[in-house]
Amino acid sequence: MNWISNVVRPKIRSILNRRESPENLWIKCPESGQLVFFKDVESNQFVIPGSNYHMRMGAVARLKSMFDGETWLDIAVPEVSVDPLKFRDERRYVDRLKDARTKTGQNDAIKLGLGKLDGLPVTIAVQDFDFMGGSLGMAAGEAVIAGLETAVDRGTPFIMFAASGGARMQEGILSLMQLPRTTVAVQMLRDAKRPYIVVLTNPTTGGVTASYAMLGDVHIAEPGALVGFAGPRVIEQTIREKLPEGFQKAEYLRDHGMVDMVVHRHQLRSTLANLCRVLTRAPAVTLRNSLPPPAPAAVPPPAAMPAQA
Repeated sequence: MNWISNVVRPKIRSILNRRESPENLWIKCPESGQLVFFKDVESNQFVIPGSNYHMRMGAVARLKSMFDGETWLDIAVPEVSVDPLKFRDERRYVDRLKDARTKTGQNDAIKLGLGKLDGLPVTIAVQDFDFMGGSLGMAAGEAVIAGLETAVDRGTPFIMFAASGGARMQEGILSLMQLPRTTVAVQMLRDAKRPYIVVLTNPTTGGVTASYAMLGDVHIAEPGALVGFAGPRVIEQTIREKLPEGFQKAEYLRDHGMVDMVVHRHQLRSTLANLCRVLTRAPAVTLRNSLPPPAPAAVPPPAAMPAQA
């Protein structure tokens, strides 16, 4: 065996020919199977251009799409016990948390921001499904409460982008306790007469739907979003009946009165801004003051006088 030709040369060749390419260079549309360039989807607010399918949107990208100038103030969330039950299934809970924090760059499933939406101060909370399925645990519950308290203190509307698979099983009863705690905080906002707008994204299920996600003054859903408590497959197995077409999808819920409106992501920012202005009785933003004054009307020339005889 020639060690130089069979081992060294191939090794050098592989190093020289190595190409760095991101894993998410292309995205496959779950609805149509279409392959789309990631940068095109990202620039289109994570909506597939051909099929209009709404992909999941990260917390930071969502906040950038909402706030003026893509700037906001992060709202601090109180610290909670990391693993109160010392839970372990196939893996330790602390290891799952560590992986989720590395993947998303966030401390937990909900990120808060305080800034301006179309010139109007608002408080926004975004639930990131990439963080353990957006599950509701003690840290997420504290984040919701902190966001609602900030809206009360600052006198701003509160906008909640919900996306969750439900309560976090690794925290047991401590997770379920967040349902009544967040409900009480929503009532505090209501007593302060501040608007609470919920945007239901895909999916919003479980204990989140059973608490703060369905307590808003206005409920908006993104197209095709799955919203419900239990999933369709579980319901079919329970009642032993075939569910209607599109059951628990945003459009079905709008037609049956559970959701106020279904809004495309491209129109979501303007819709939320208009709702906040209406609900807070803030003056509408117009371009009237920036337009030049109208030109004076042309004065017709005086009629010719008849010639004197």
